[in-house]
Amino acid sequence: MPASILPKVKKAFTIVLLLLIISFTYSFKTFMNEQEWLIWGNKFLVENYNPSTEAKLIKWEIMLTPDHFIRLRKTYQQGKQEYYSFNIKRFTNINYIAGDALTDTLRIKTQTDDIIVQTYNDPEGDVDSMATMLNIPLKKTAPERLDSLKQALMFLKAKGL
Repeated sequence: MPASILPKVKKAFTIVLLLLIISFTYSFKTFMNEQEWLIWGNKFLVENYNPSTEAKLIKWEIMLTPDHFIRLRKTYQQGKQEYYSFNIKRFTNINYIAGDALTDTLRIKTQTDDIIVQTYNDPEGDVDSMATMLNIPLKKTAPERLDSLKQALMFLKAKGL
């Protein structure tokens, strides 16, 4: 009686199927690394910052730095500059406050007075102070993107400890 080749084919098919499943599973990245979160966070902040809320604003710059700081610089028509900066490891909460049809506000809170606030070329005098809250005007944004920003900040906060 000839030996059946069916068990060998079944065994080979099972091995090939397992290899395909394993290679398919490991071909996807499940987590973003620090650099990818920084890039995504910067992209979010730059694309969603809404400068139209301040009529005399002529230039602005917002960034999430590699050393885990959020920095915002605003320059106004008369040359006045405002500068805000804080380390992400100090932030405690992030809220999204609904505004009008075009603009909302991202409110970031820190543990204590951890946000550096500086003004330059201010007719009322230059000021250096500290704050606990930073309000960032945003364009209307999908809740999923806001959740991703919160995830990014939480990841970077944990990474900085």
